[in-house]
Amino acid sequence: MTTRRFLPVATMTLLLVAVWYAGALWLNAPQAEEALVRAAKPWGWTDLLAQAYGMKRPILPTPDQVAVELWNSLTGTTPTSPRNLLFHAWVTAEAALTGLAMGLALGTLLAVGIVHTRTLEYSLLPWVIASQTIPILAIAPMIVVILGNLGLTGLLPKAVICMYLCFFPITVGMVKGLRAADPLWLDLMRTYSAGGLRSFWSLRLPASLPFLFASLKVSVAISVVGAIVGELPTGGQAGLGARLLSGSYYGQTVQIWSALVMASLLSVLLIGVVRTVELALLGKAGAR
Repeated sequence: MTTRRFLPVATMTLLLVAVWYAGALWLNAPQAEEALVRAAKPWGWTDLLAQAYGMKRPILPTPDQVAVELWNSLTGTTPTSPRNLLFHAWVTAEAALTGLAMGLALGTLLAVGIVHTRTLEYSLLPWVIASQTIPILAIAPMIVVILGNLGLTGLLPKAVICMYLCFFPITVGMVKGLRAADPLWLDLMRTYSAGGLRSFWSLRLPASLPFLFASLKVSVAISVVGAIVGELPTGGQAGLGARLLSGSYYGQTVQIWSALVMASLLSVLLIGVVRTVELALLGKAGAR
C-alpha cells in the first residue's frame, strides 16, 4: 500500500523536475550563449549547459540552485535573523493563522445564520458569493490604506485580507455540513422536545465537522496566499511577501524562487496540522 502511494508521487515529482530543468535551459540559453560568444572562446553544448545552469541571476533558476539557496538561508543564520527564511515564514504564518481564525469565526457565524434563517439565505448568501468576484490584488491595497488611516497597521491588515479570502469556503462548507444531519435524527430530537440549541450542539455541529475540515484545508492554503499578498502593498521588511519584493527589486531570481518554495512548504505544513487535528477529533468521534 505504501509503495502504491509513493510511486505515483515520486514519478510525478521526477517528471516535474525534468520539465523544470528543460524550462531553465530553454529560458537561460540565450543569455548563456551571449556570454559564451562574448568570451571569444570555442564552446559546445556542454559549455552551454554549464553556463545556462550556473548563472548567478538566471531567468529561471534550476531546482538545485533553489535548494542550495534554501539550505543556506535556513542553516547559515539563526532563525531569528531577517536573512533566514524561517523568520519570514513565521511572520507570514502569524498573519495567515490570525486571518484563518477570523475567517473561521465569520464563516461559521454566517453559516449558522443562513441555515437557521431563511431570510438570510436569500438575502445574504448571494452577497457572500459575489464578494469572491472581486480580485484580491485590487482590494488588498484598499484594505491596507483604509485600516492604516484608522491607525491599524502591522498584523491586522494582512489578517483581514486573509479573512476575506478564507471565510467563503468555510461558509459554504459549514452551510452544507450543518444541513448534512439526518432528517430522521432531527425529527427524533424534536420528538424528545430538544430545542434548537440542543440540536445544534448534539447533532448539526458534529455532522458538519467533516465538511469544516475539508474547508479548512482549502482555507489554510488560501490564507498563506492572502498573507503574502497583504505584505506586498505594505512595504514591510519581514514576511515571505517582503522577501519576494526585495528579490524582484534586485533581480535575485534564486531568492524569489526560494521564497516561493518556502511558501509552499509552509502551506503543506499548515495543511498537515489541520489534517492531524481532523484525525484526532473525527477519530475520537468514530468517523472515518
